[in-house]
Amino acid sequence: MREVIKEMADRLAQVPGVSGVMLGGSRARGEHRPESDWDLGVYYRGDALDLGALRALAGPGVEVAGPGGWGPWVDGGAWLKVDGVAVDWILRDLDRVERVWEDCREGRYEVGVQPGHPLGFWSPCYPGEVAHGQVLADPTGELAALRASVSAYPEPLRDALIAGAWEAEFLAAGATKGAARADGLYVSLCLSKAFGILVQALFAADRRWCLNEKGALTVAEALPSAPTGFGERVRTLLGAQGATAASLTATVAEARTLVEETRAALAL
Repeated sequence: MREVIKEMADRLAQVPGVSGVMLGGSRARGEHRPESDWDLGVYYRGDALDLGALRALAGPGVEVAGPGGWGPWVDGGAWLKVDGVAVDWILRDLDRVERVWEDCREGRYEVGVQPGHPLGFWSPCYPGEVAHGQVLADPTGELAALRASVSAYPEPLRDALIAGAWEAEFLAAGATKGAARADGLYVSLCLSKAFGILVQALFAADRRWCLNEKGALTVAEALPSAPTGFGERVRTLLGAQGATAASLTATVAEARTLVEETRAALAL
């Protein structure tokens, strides 16, 4: 299958506007299962992408979403089946990826709204994908150069993401009001986002790229800065927060303690 994927990447790289192709996801990181998808990052430059040629390569019956077709951060792409195995093409604007990388090097990041990302799309995902990916086709050498550049996690980004954990405390404090009103949805949203922010900070403290929410808690709970029982406490709080004002208030109180412990650990 890998040979088939490599041949596909080579053909994609011949599409006008495409700069190169990287293997991403669990297969690039060596964490895949036999049924795991093959994720291909198709990097292109600005308006130069030839969607017609891309659609012709995908073949009949395959819908190819152009830039912006899947949302503001996950540009577009296509879902294919090759010998019964899912292969995903995921478009990435290389100009934008490079701009985000420059921001990250200076300690700036964004969190954008994006379908499929319940905690938002964190812009450092872009260079993180390159750092974790495997270059499959790179006619101009641009992807290899970018991958070498992102190999070192930028200290200003680390500092910014750790500092950004203040919002977790703000959210947990705000959840107290929702708990008093027995507003379970509001409490759940506040705590989920608060814990997601802490996970991002824990990854940054260990100079790791956090690509998305999936599986992030499992990794974060094993990191050096994570308080004892971090993962299990998060699961318990989110899984049994209660429905009454009294039970929600107790949950939020425990959550605030965990947030304080995590922020204190991150400050060490």
